[in-house]
Amino acid sequence: DILIIGQGISGTFLSHYLQQSGASFIVIDESKPNTASKTAAGIINPVTGRRIVKTWMIDELMSFAQDAHQQIGNALTINCISQKKIIDFFPTPQMRNAFLQRFEEDAEYLKLPDHENEWRENFNYDFGYGQIGPVYLIDVPELLSASRKKLIENKLLIEEHFDINKFIISDNKIRYKDIMADKIVFCDGIESFQNPYFKNLPFAPNKGEALIVETNNIPDGYIFKKGMTIVPLKNNLFWVGSSYEWEFENDKPNKIFRERTELILLEWLKSPFKITDHFASIRPATLERRPFVGFHPLYKNVGILNGMGTKGCSLAPYFANQLVQNIIHESPIHREADINRFARILSKN
Repeated sequence: DILIIGQGISGTFLSHYLQQSGASFIVIDESKPNTASKTAAGIINPVTGRRIVKTWMIDELMSFAQDAHQQIGNALTINCISQKKIIDFFPTPQMRNAFLQRFEEDAEYLKLPDHENEWRENFNYDFGYGQIGPVYLIDVPELLSASRKKLIENKLLIEEHFDINKFIISDNKIRYKDIMADKIVFCDGIESFQNPYFKNLPFAPNKGEALIVETNNIPDGYIFKKGMTIVPLKNNLFWVGSSYEWEFENDKPNKIFRERTELILLEWLKSPFKITDHFASIRPATLERRPFVGFHPLYKNVGILNGMGTKGCSLAPYFANQLVQNIIHESPIHREADINRFARILSKN
C-alpha cells in the first residue's frame, strides 16, 4: 500500500501506525551515522524560548507522545521513554526575571526550588535556577535501532539510497524499480530539500552540534540547562548541546563549537570531564516552525511527513498517526501542519 522513504523518527512512527492499521508497506532507508534523528537529544520539553512559553500544542502532544513511545517500546520490547525534570540554571539576572514572571502567569510546568544551594556541589551558578517538568527523555538511538532490526527481520526494509530518478507515477500508482505501491511518503529529513515534488516548501534547515562527555559527578536523574543542555545517557556519559546555526558550510563537526562548549563546561562543572565524541547534523526545520504533513495537491499519492525541527519526539508520533488516519479513513490533518496550506506554491512544480 505505502512506500516509506526514510527511517528516522517520522518514518519509524509512520511504519508503526501503518502496521497497526493493517496496511502493507516497505521502508527504503540508507543507513547514515549522523542524521538529525540519530543525533538528537530526545527531550520532550513543554516550554520553550527565552520567555519560557508553552510549546505549540503541548497539552495535547505531551500525553499523546508519552503513550506513543510506551506503546512502540512495548511492541519492540524496549523501554525508550523516561520522565525527568529540567534544572534550569539562569545564566543572567534577566533570565531569572523572565522565569519568575512566567511562573506568576502560568506555573503549570514550572516550579521554584526549595533550596537554591542544592546543586552547589556539582555546578557553579550565580543567579539561581528553576525547575521544568514533567519532561520526557526519549532514547532515540535505541528506538531507531530496535525498529530497524524488526523491519529487517520482517523483510520490510530495503537498505539503499532512494534514487528519485527511478521513481515513476502512472495510473494512480507509483513505481520504484520493481516495487509498485498505491502511495509514497517521504520521511527523509533534509533529503526533501531537493525533492522535486516538495522543494518549494519553506524549509529552514539549521545545523546542530553536540558533544558526548564522560564524568562521574553529575546525577543522571535530571536534565541540566544553562545555555547548553546536559542530558544523561548511560555509563556516566552525557549528551551536551546543542547549537543552532542558520548559516553553515557543511554538516561536519566544527572545532569552534567544541572549544566553546568545552570552555562553558569548564566554568559550569565542578568535576573533571572527558570529551569522547563530537557530532553534527542538519535539522529539517521550517520557516513557520510547523511540520509538513499530507499529500501533494497535484500528485495525490505523493506524500510527506517532515519538518519536525527540534521537536521530532513529540511531533512525529502525533502527525504520523494523523497521516495514517488520513490515508485509511480520509480524516483531516491539522490545518497548521497540512501541506495544503502551500497548495499554490506546490502547484508551481
